[in-house]
Formats: sequence, structure tokens, C-alpha cells
Amino acid sequence: MVDDHPAPLSPTTLRELQRASGELATSSVAEMERRLPWFRRMPADQRASVLLLIQNGVAGFVSWLHDPDQAIRLTADAFRSAPKDIARWVSLRQTVELVRIALELFERQLPGLAADDAERAVLTEGVLRYGREIAFSAATSYAAAAEARGAWDARLEALVVDGIVRGDAEESLLSRATALGWDPAEEATVLVGNPPSDDPPAVVFEVRSRAARLGRPVLLSVQGSRLVVVLGGETADGTAPARIAEAFGPGAVVAGPTVATLAEAHRSASDALSGLRAVVGWPAAPRPVRSLDLLPERALAGDPEAEWQLVDRVARPLEDAGGALLDTVDGFLEVGGVLEACARRLFVHPNTVRYRLRRATELTGLNPNDARDALVLRVALSVGRLARARGLW
Repeated sequence: MVDDHPAPLSPTTLRELQRASGELATSSVAEMERRLPWFRRMPADQRASVLLLIQNGVAGFVSWLHDPDQAIRLTADAFRSAPKDIARWVSLRQTVELVRIALELFERQLPGLAADDAERAVLTEGVLRYGREIAFSAATSYAAAAEARGAWDARLEALVVDGIVRGDAEESLLSRATALGWDPAEEATVLVGNPPSDDPPAVVFEVRSRAARLGRPVLLSVQGSRLVVVLGGETADGTAPARIAEAFGPGAVVAGPTVATLAEAHRSASDALSGLRAVVGWPAAPRPVRSLDLLPERALAGDPEAEWQLVDRVARPLEDAGGALLDTVDGFLEVGGVLEACARRLFVHPNTVRYRLRRATELTGLNPNDARDALVLRVALSVGRLARARGLW
């Protein structure tokens, strides 16, 4: 069995080490300032914190040499006593540079304090063990700091997404999102659906990995049995929402409208959640399905916003275009989409019906010859008549 304890040092050498500890720390910082340009640029209070860290480490090292029965706690104690935010302004790579310089100085100066060759060997071995322990301690300290920051970021991200869903005040929402690195001017699209698993870290990894491959920012939160994802960037071609939808679990995925900034994301979230409640009414809906494509189901489910959009996007443009166009669309739907039957009903030539239907498609983006678009047109016209009867239009 190997003895981890160093050979004892004479009381005289230990006293010399104790007296030299402060000078060792000061010399280490001076050497760091000389060799590291980034260290010289640090504010005085931050350099003082590094000096405190080194002083604690040297004191612990000397204490261990004085009492070999205690564990090597010098580095752990030193890091615990350092300012809590030190890991924010000194990276792990920079910490390694600082430690290397300090150890080189110790290797040069400590052996000179020994009374004989045996004590010099003890001090040299102690410095080597010191370097090993400080490396482990630094890695552990930075890992713990990263884990704490990750947990805090996850909580902050959940607050941002919850705020978007609830429609929180713009100022608080944007400040929190900015702290997470989100560009407030970035376009945003909210997608909702089922999470792929009951393991939140796995869900986060799945969504973030796909977003990273797309080069898109995302914010996400698992809210009970639903996953809410805020996707950054334009979505005109539908590629990005389709890729992100692959990270959701089985079932429908609904994408709200793309809005200009995160401050408007509540509207996208509201429409997406309304669509998720109503998508059961369209079993053949694509994945993801746009909330705009679910307007009939949303209106039937009692969403007043969907009713207003049907009136504004479909019923009103057809009525404003003139009675003939509205009558043609109505008649075409009533006869089941048979062109000749519609023409006979209206006492016009079939080409006139074709022209009017093309005009209706230009105004509404809906083709009466398509079965799904025909359903949207029929529901929109019915909603429009009901709204007019109630004096809402």
C-alpha cells in the first residue's frame, strides 16, 4: 500500500514556508500580470479576487504540509472561498493558465526553502500533488458552476415561454429573453404539441439539436402534457417548422403565425393553442399544421378570433367584390362543385363561372374546387352571415 503522506518537514522549514506564503502569492500574481495580457486588462477588484484565491491555496498547502493526516483540501477550500461569480469572468482555459504559472513559480521557489535534499524532494512531490488536486478541484468547480447556470437558464427559459403563453408585459418578457441570448427583433413562430418523452432533459436535447442543425434559435418549455417551442427566424418555405415538428411526440403539431418580434409571440401562441384544441376535428391534418389552416375547426370550437379571421379573410373580401362573385361561390358550393350545374343555376356561361371562381381564389387564397378549401369557404360564409345577423359586421 502506497503512503500518500509526505515525509515530515522540520519546524524551521515549516516556519519558513509560513512566512513565505504571502510573498509566493504576490509573486504569482506579478508573474501572471507579466505573462498574460488578458490578466493585465482585468479590473483591479477581479485581480484582487485571484490573489485571494492563490493566498488561500498557498495557506492550505502549507497547512497540509504541517499536518499530513488531514486531506488535501487546499484547492477545494480556495475555490469555495472565491467570489461566487469568478467563473463568469475567468474561463476554465484561463484558470488553467493561471494555475500553470503559479505552479511553475512554486517549483522554482519552494525547494530553496528546504533544509536538505530530503526536504527538497518532499516539497517537489507536494507541488506535483498540489497541481493534480487543483486541476480536479478547478474542473469540479467549473462543472458545478456550469450546471447551476444551466439550471438557472432552464428556469428562466420556462418563465419566458410561460410569459409568451400568458401574454405577459413586453418589457419583462424581452429582458428575460435577452438574458438568454435571444435577439428581440428576431421573427418568432410558436409550435405546440406532445413532448416526445417524460424526460425533460431528453426533450430539450432533441429540440435543441434539431434547431442547431437548422441554425435557428429556440425557446422551449414542457407544460404538463404539451411541449411549447418558440422558433426564431422566417418560416415562409415551411422547412424549419417541419424539421422542429420531428422533435415532438406522436399526435398533431400546430404552428401559430410567424410574428415580427418576440413581443408579438403571444398572438402566435394563442392561435397555436387554439388550433391544438381544435385539430381533432381534422383527422387528416398535416404535421405540422398551421393554425390558420384550422380556422373552420377553431370557429366551430368557439374561438372568436378564428371567427373574426374567417370574416376578415374570406367573407368580407367576397362581399366587397360584388354580389355576383359571392353568389357564384355560394351557388358552386351548393351544387357540390359541379361547374355546369352552377352555370345553369345562375343562368350564365360556364366560362363566366370559371372566371369568377378564379377571381375568388385570388381574393381569398382558397380554391373552391379543392375539397378542404371548399369547406373553409362554406364555414366562412356561414360565420359571416351569423356575425352580420348579430350586428357584429
